[in-house]
Amino acid sequence: MTHSHLPETIVSILQQLKPNDNDFLALHEPSFQGNEWKYVKDCLDTGWVSSVGKYVDQFESMLQEYTGAKRAVAVVNGTAALHISLLLVGVEANDEVLIPSLTFIATANAVAYCGAIPHFVDSQETTMGLDPGKLASYLEEIAIVQQEGCFNKRTGRRIKAVVPMHTFGHPMELDELVEICERYQIELVEDAAESLGSYYKGKHTGNWGKVSALSFNGNKIITTGGGGAILTNDEELGKLAKHLTTTAKIPHKWAFIHDRIGFNYRMPNMNAALGCAQMEILPAFIEKKRALARRYQQAFQQVKGVTLVKEPENTKSNYWLHTLLLDHNARSVRDDILACTNEQGILTRPAWSLMHTLPMFCNAPRMDVSVAESLEQRIVNIPSSPFLGAAHV
Repeated sequence: MTHSHLPETIVSILQQLKPNDNDFLALHEPSFQGNEWKYVKDCLDTGWVSSVGKYVDQFESMLQEYTGAKRAVAVVNGTAALHISLLLVGVEANDEVLIPSLTFIATANAVAYCGAIPHFVDSQETTMGLDPGKLASYLEEIAIVQQEGCFNKRTGRRIKAVVPMHTFGHPMELDELVEICERYQIELVEDAAESLGSYYKGKHTGNWGKVSALSFNGNKIITTGGGGAILTNDEELGKLAKHLTTTAKIPHKWAFIHDRIGFNYRMPNMNAALGCAQMEILPAFIEKKRALARRYQQAFQQVKGVTLVKEPENTKSNYWLHTLLLDHNARSVRDDILACTNEQGILTRPAWSLMHTLPMFCNAPRMDVSVAESLEQRIVNIPSSPFLGAAHV
């Protein structure tokens, strides 16, 4: 079956989102509709623009209330949040950390920052996230649990942690992964960078592992310009996270005393002010993005060769990035779709290059990742800005 019609059909559908024919349609634009100017101006007026100030505390409290996590620690970006999260669970140099090959580069980079080695695993077609069933079978083959933890029989290295990523905001299957981690004594660190506002079985993502990481980059569901946060339900880990991300400085009226190697990962007050305003309107963002999902679903349901990715069973997704998944026999037209849409001023994107194909990670251990390889060839992300939820498709 030929699918040569798909590029033009997809352009025709997406063109209807444009308020005017000549407008550029971004993949995901930030939206500032609330108190952003007011709160940022307050920082400027008072001089509290840097790494301390009331908005940092307020932003962390708002994240805690929204996600249900006991502690939130605001940091400079999601990669920093992942880096510290891995350190908090004891990842050390030469450890292996299980991560999906289908993920953003930050997941693998954070592992490398610890001196550890990413060990790539496969994804599920239904969630686009890590496949716990396939991982369980793989660990039965390669892992051995000893008194000191879980070890890779092939490399002799300790397998210390697993980092599932909630792809494009859709929660992966967490129950089975939690059980696997308990069975193999592996720490669970959630990469929830894309899933603020997403729930698995009624619980917000980021609450299933010992620690998790959020991102507030300019293209995320809310933005602080640049920023991230660490979530945890362990009070002591929360205190340690705050300490490590504020240069490990012991509180004192004037002395500079640091008790360990820390990191200058603090979120500035001005960024947190932006985050507070964004948190106030997050529910409205999600409502609009879910409305856009319904409109996209209606528009694409009769289009042969492509499926709009929907939230997996037992989840509520924030639909951060809306995703088209080409049928297996239509994957050859993916680049034609990308070229055609972008030429028309409609920004679309493929999935990330798989981590194991990158030069710095090509020799890292991996399981069979054939599903991830298939998904990479078939994913097309389409415009997902919240304001498009009010558009007619």
